[in-house]
Amino acid sequence: MLISRIASALCRSACALLVSGAVVLSSLGSAVAQNLPLVRDAEIEALVRDYAKPLLAAAGLSRKNIEIVLVNDPSFNAFVSGRRIFMNTGTLMTAETPNEVIGVLAHEIGHLAGGHQERLRMQVDRAKTMAMVGMLLGMGTLAAGAATKNGELGGVGMGMATGSTEAARRSLLSYQRTEETTADRSALTYLDATHQSARGMLKTFKRFQTALALSGTRVDPYQISHPTPRDRIANLEVLARKSPYFEMRDPPELQRRHDRMRAKIAAFTNGRGSTAQLFKQNNDQEAKQYGEAIEGYLHGDPRAALAKVDALIKAEPKNPYHYELRGDTLMKANRPAEAADAYAKAIKLDPARSSVLQVSYGQALLAQGNPKSAKKAVQALERSVAADPENTTAYRYLSQAYGQLGQVGEAELAAADGHYYSGNFQDAKIFAARAQRKLKPGSAEWQRAQDIINYRKPRG
Repeated sequence: MLISRIASALCRSACALLVSGAVVLSSLGSAVAQNLPLVRDAEIEALVRDYAKPLLAAAGLSRKNIEIVLVNDPSFNAFVSGRRIFMNTGTLMTAETPNEVIGVLAHEIGHLAGGHQERLRMQVDRAKTMAMVGMLLGMGTLAAGAATKNGELGGVGMGMATGSTEAARRSLLSYQRTEETTADRSALTYLDATHQSARGMLKTFKRFQTALALSGTRVDPYQISHPTPRDRIANLEVLARKSPYFEMRDPPELQRRHDRMRAKIAAFTNGRGSTAQLFKQNNDQEAKQYGEAIEGYLHGDPRAALAKVDALIKAEPKNPYHYELRGDTLMKANRPAEAADAYAKAIKLDPARSSVLQVSYGQALLAQGNPKSAKKAVQALERSVAADPENTTAYRYLSQAYGQLGQVGEAELAAADGHYYSGNFQDAKIFAARAQRKLKPGSAEWQRAQDIINYRKPRG
């Protein structure tokens, strides 16, 4: 009985230690965004996609529908799951140049191109098997020791049982460090292929090394899943400096877009005065003015904020995101008709055809409260969800727009879709069943409701 209880406890311990390295992988499926504070912004998404596009082409992934997702988190981090690259806003705001972000993206694309996620799952399964086999052998030795009343043999068995878990864990960490090194090397290849410098990558690792040194933390290199920053720099610096593109600089226009992005993130996340603080050592007046205009919209009088936005538009009349900010400011001033015009202009000028702008336009139309505008809102929001089916905000406004028009079945179906893509499957099924009773049987809408009702969450 005692041996059975010990075996059970060790089994739970082994599984917990080994599965912990795979929790992120197993929990980040199609509904990965459910527990992450995501950011949707047309300007930032377009810029980061422009950073990634040539790298994806170099890696042979340009046709794989790789999506970049922004996470509202101030720490410097990025990771991959499925066909998504997740990047923290802290990474974007900390990076002083586009090249630093491009280096991070090149590394993550290296993971995707190398199929590292699937291989890591296989390694986790292998490590679990190693731990279990070692534990069973240890239990057999422990049982033999108990049967023969040989305490020394029993101690050996216990050591084998517990040691197998540690050995398997170290094997898994070693594998992860190897994959990280491989992704670093792949990143260098993609940067060379796209005639870009690896200087940004090295700067990122040196930043990590400095932060680690300042923290005073002593790190056992065999107990972590990534190589230490010092080791990564040593492995990459010679190769990086041999590249004919090492001295390449970011194009000035790309740097301007990058600075505006940093100003926007600072204004939204760090409050009033944050833009001036961010650019205290940088005389980028354009980015500073943009950030201060956003701060005025967020914290100031709408009329004064609108004057700042109009000054931006006068200086750069073809920038779609200035018109987007004008629309945001007018919405705050309760002038939805004028806001809709501003958003319409932003959509017309936007080369990326962002679904986010369509949502803002639909929201402004909906706020006017008349059937004609509600019909236009439906059209805009339907375009948004067609381009971006997982945009839950769009479904919420689409449901309201259909409700204003008295189309209750369509309104409830939009609500069902919103709950479905939020991962709230129970409410999705409730709204889908309610929608079906009001929709024409056999229609595309009716069938969509049936698909939601029939959905079964995958196991594991």
